[in-house]
Amino acid sequence: MPISVLAAFWAVSFLFVITPGVDWAYAISAGMQGRRVLAAVGGMLCGHLIAILVVAAGVGGVVARNPLALAALTIVGSLYLLWLGVNMVRNPAMPQADPTEAPAPWSRWAIKGICVSGLNPKVFLLFLALLPQFTTPLAALSVPVQIISLGLVHMASCAVIYLLVGFGAQVVLRSRPSAARWVSRVSGAAMMFIAVGLLAERMWG
Repeated sequence: MPISVLAAFWAVSFLFVITPGVDWAYAISAGMQGRRVLAAVGGMLCGHLIAILVVAAGVGGVVARNPLALAALTIVGSLYLLWLGVNMVRNPAMPQADPTEAPAPWSRWAIKGICVSGLNPKVFLLFLALLPQFTTPLAALSVPVQIISLGLVHMASCAVIYLLVGFGAQVVLRSRPSAARWVSRVSGAAMMFIAVGLLAERMWG
């Protein structure tokens, strides 16, 4: 795969990565809970990887052409994001002030991270629309391998940005409890807005 193609894809995908959205909101929430950023980001990257493998296997195209399957994915993913956003608004994440207070286990943050990305219809549709556009049928590598390679480039960008967002939130907001509360609520509201938008698009689009 030519370096020029990888560079062009990275430039496009990076614009999506640096745009605040559900993943940013979850990374910020994890950052305010002490050392949970790695677990949360690792979970989200696993969710991205699942979506990439689905697209590479050709299942993505089948789902996209099946209105019922695509509707089910959108509804389930949107409802999960809505539930997560409501919880963040009602119970905003706060910096872990008391070292004796045990935060939620790593596994819970990782599993929720997988769901945040894996059940986000926009992630799936982004990969479905973007990855194949940068493949070359006549290249030495097969199209599925090219899709996975491009997906890994995207995941590397995600890892860097999400870690910066998560640890940045931890450093900046730990000493500002009131600001942390509002940031958490805004992040939850963003999740709710995206979820409602996805549902509305599915129902009336």
